[in-house]
Amino acid sequence: MITPNSLSVSSAKIPKIALVAPARKITPDEIMFAVEYIKNKGFEVVYDERLFLSHNQFAGTDEERASVVQQYLDDSDIDAIMCVRGGYGTVRIIDKLNFDKFMLNPKWIVGYSDVTVLHAKMQSLGVESLHATMPINFSENTQKSLDSLFDALEGKSLTYDIPDSPYNVKGCAQGELVGGNISVLYSLLDSDIFPDTNGKILFLEDLDEYLYHIDRMMMAFERAGKFDNINGLIVGGLTKMHDNNVPFGMTAEAIILEKIQHRNIPVRFNFPAGHISDNQALIMGRNFKLSV
Repeated sequence: MITPNSLSVSSAKIPKIALVAPARKITPDEIMFAVEYIKNKGFEVVYDERLFLSHNQFAGTDEERASVVQQYLDDSDIDAIMCVRGGYGTVRIIDKLNFDKFMLNPKWIVGYSDVTVLHAKMQSLGVESLHATMPINFSENTQKSLDSLFDALEGKSLTYDIPDSPYNVKGCAQGELVGGNISVLYSLLDSDIFPDTNGKILFLEDLDEYLYHIDRMMMAFERAGKFDNINGLIVGGLTKMHDNNVPFGMTAEAIILEKIQHRNIPVRFNFPAGHISDNQALIMGRNFKLSV
């Protein structure tokens, strides 16, 4: 795996972080706190009026969003690309993007949720990326969440305090970290950028899903063989899950564990990442040691 260069605020050149909106639209007020926070950390923030384009629920048409992302992918003067929010829409532009110039000078891609599409693309290219909070969330994030984001960008080591869970399965394993949002991964199933899970540590999280649909997606992954050769599983936030009038009868954690528990691999629930205030950074594509 290729590790993008770390960002050093003590260097002669002030690192530049470009903001992009590859999915849902955003307003200036929604990122004001984050822009000032990033500047106060010593970085230059780069964006223009195109960040605030609007087309239905998207931040501009597919072509407009792709054009902005492409510009910063190609710009060797940009040190990191931070997605301002998720929502839905990145999968609509991923095939419009060209990564040839990016691969000459790989940079950090930052985000989570719908940005899972870009993480999957990075994994297919052999480049590490940063699953971490985004500007839309900065004002609500814990300090640990924000610190982990900038620690990762600056090349510092990351440590985690993980609450216990009755669903955990004990064991030790290691492997490259892949995965992301369950629903987004489901949309990538059988595509050329669905992560190779063989010998990997798989990370999963999700938001605002019905329990039966969590089961449907997990069944799809299981039937596609995506769990067959994973070395371990990490489960982050399973936030705001919904049930029907006729209860499904299982929690989201139990649904996931049902597909995994017979595989004799370690499983860690309650990992501090995903759609939660304490959304701590994970370096996707990097070797991860899992001990439960």
